[in-house]
Amino acid sequence: MMVLNMWLIILMMFIFGNMIFISKHKHLLIVLLSLEFIVLSIFFMLLLYLSFMEYNMYMLMIFLLFSVCEGALGLSILVSMIRTHGNDYFQSFSML
Repeated sequence: MMVLNMWLIILMMFIFGNMIFISKHKHLLIVLLSLEFIVLSIFFMLLLYLSFMEYNMYMLMIFLLFSVCEGALGLSILVSMIRTHGNDYFQSFSML
């Protein structure tokens, strides 16, 4: 029963992170935080699955490596956007 509750909490974390990401926000920081929340829920899901199946945890280390790289890339984009435009609004950032 405890494992089922853990899966339910992880699924709710993933759904809430996706709902925040899909909804239209003005700030880049909120979008980056929702992406990190999704990555955290996927990490917990992998941790629970791999420990339940008694596999090696090397895949978690690779996943953490990629998630840290994703977070650093998002922060560098945020810093460069704030330096060039003065804020992190999507409406002031033109893709053209």
